[in-house]
Amino acid sequence: MSAKQRRDNSKPDSKKPYSRKMENKKRENQKPYGKKPYIKMPDVRKQIDEDLIWGRQPVLDLLQYSPQKCLKVWISERAHPSFSGEVMTLARSTKVPFQKVASTLVDEMCPGENHQGAVAKITMVEQLDMEDFLPTLKTKEGPILLVVLDHILDPHNLGAIIRTSEAAGATAVVYSKRRSALPGGTVVKVSAGAALRVPMISVTNIAQTITRLQEEGFWVVGLDHNAPQSLWGATYPDKSSLVVGAEGEGLSRLVAQRCDMLLRIPITGKTGSLNAGVAAALGMFEWARAKGVDVHGE
Repeated sequence: MSAKQRRDNSKPDSKKPYSRKMENKKRENQKPYGKKPYIKMPDVRKQIDEDLIWGRQPVLDLLQYSPQKCLKVWISERAHPSFSGEVMTLARSTKVPFQKVASTLVDEMCPGENHQGAVAKITMVEQLDMEDFLPTLKTKEGPILLVVLDHILDPHNLGAIIRTSEAAGATAVVYSKRRSALPGGTVVKVSAGAALRVPMISVTNIAQTITRLQEEGFWVVGLDHNAPQSLWGATYPDKSSLVVGAEGEGLSRLVAQRCDMLLRIPITGKTGSLNAGVAAALGMFEWARAKGVDVHGE
């Protein structure tokens, strides 16, 4: 091809008809001048599986108190020898499979978390049905306390409440299936494994559940910072239920109306209210004190 032919081919085709559509497409393909427009990037961070717990003490507690709920343990090669030896000894004695792996693998399993060189895979937290659980209380001796959670959203609060429930001697924890935190790996870790030991009852409607408990003879007490009566000095029958409201919002209107009694925790200063986990702990241990529950007993 001659130089003249190449020049002729590089010229635009003057016979090509003008098209507004083609002109708009040409403008779209041009790079914009100035600052580039903001484009929200998708969140590609790896999510931690909800059937995993991590950390030295949570893994040790799991192997010591609930080994039947542990499916496998991974130990980082960089973990302290005394700690890894303790984990392996417990795992062997309880017949739980374990494996020493590279620290990078443990990092990938718990991205961004302080796993302390130990990760465990757990079984799913058993969700009990209320109608199946109530008959089992007929043979229970001593006072009974059911902790009812009115749509607790933070899994850390849920885990803390479950942990306190076990420590205070509560019989079970009742939570909503919808618009609530569910007992997964984070909850099990924060609860120090108590979520695998304390009966967890999932319900559809909290207000209807309160009515059902009242039919079974339970006295239902709700914590409300606006209630006229103080928590201190209240009396409780042998079958009691403590209702704790959501973070910030407290008890919903219908749930508060269904309670037999509303009590407030006396506080000073300008705080106004307490964290849901703290309020629940105060309510449970005041119940234990009033009923003479031996929290050091088995």
